[in-house]
Amino acid sequence: MTLPTGVERHDFDGETSLATQGQPVYGERTDGDWRRWDPHRSKLGAMLEHGMDTGLDGDETVLYLGAAAGTTVSHVADFSGPTYAVEFAPRPVRELLDAAESRRNLFPLLKDARKPERYAHVVEPVDVVVQDVATRGQARVATLNKRFLSDDGRLLAAIKARSEDVTADPDAVFDSVREELSSAYELLETARLDPYHEDHLGIVARPRDD
Repeated sequence: MTLPTGVERHDFDGETSLATQGQPVYGERTDGDWRRWDPHRSKLGAMLEHGMDTGLDGDETVLYLGAAAGTTVSHVADFSGPTYAVEFAPRPVRELLDAAESRRNLFPLLKDARKPERYAHVVEPVDVVVQDVATRGQARVATLNKRFLSDDGRLLAAIKARSEDVTADPDAVFDSVREELSSAYELLETARLDPYHEDHLGIVARPRDD
């Protein structure tokens, strides 16, 4: 697997891990200017550790849904172009703003990813949508935000089974999500994100023609 330009493997206290260059955000270990990208704290990091072909080259324009306090999106902004970070909860947005202070290409948006019309006037067409939203209807969120993706763009989604139905078998949840997504996206690759994230499915997809 080829890593995006700006993402490398570095040694951190005897442990080799993905890393990006930027200001630390969540207490991660550092090696000079490089900061460890902890896959246990990041679903996209786990997708890369699993060798999934994300299609990321570096310098893409990104829409990140479910940015929370900025753990993963800060790494994305370290190697990407303009990065729009959507988060619904005000408390983590305060930390997200701190992460954005040293990243002029990171634009936090206090918005609801289920209502993309409320930020459509701000977000330009993007090369990549990264989705990590802990809410019911994750496939619907991805479909609603397809409007921002370029024709040859990529959806990189982490589907959390327990957010869809805490009582259902995760495999059944993932089958249902895949089926719903396939109406709007061509699924290129899927993989469980264990052992980093239990009951999560990583998905790489590209938009179907409308």
